[in-house]
Amino acid sequence: MSSAITPADLNQCASRSYEVQLLAGRVEAGITEIEAVHRRLSQLELTSWESPAGRAYRLSVGLQAAALRRAMEQLNHAVAAVRHHAQNVAAWSTRTAAGGY
Repeated sequence: MSSAITPADLNQCASRSYEVQLLAGRVEAGITEIEAVHRRLSQLELTSWESPAGRAYRLSVGLQAAALRRAMEQLNHAVAAVRHHAQNVAAWSTRTAAGGY
């Protein structure tokens, strides 16, 4: 069994890195959609409903907006981690091609 890295192995690593970058892009697209929903919720939250039901609805919208903010923060961290992983995959293929390990 040979432990030599072939050009096909390197191409596969490059392909994996690209696929991971695509995944990060899809997550970023999701963040953009969440931001749009968050903006709409924030507009509803600013509506001044004075009835008890209106205040309860506004409170509920505010809680949902806060949950969306937390989700966006977590997704932004996920995007950074996925992009970092893609860089590691690409760096591994470069080091391996150069005889690093």
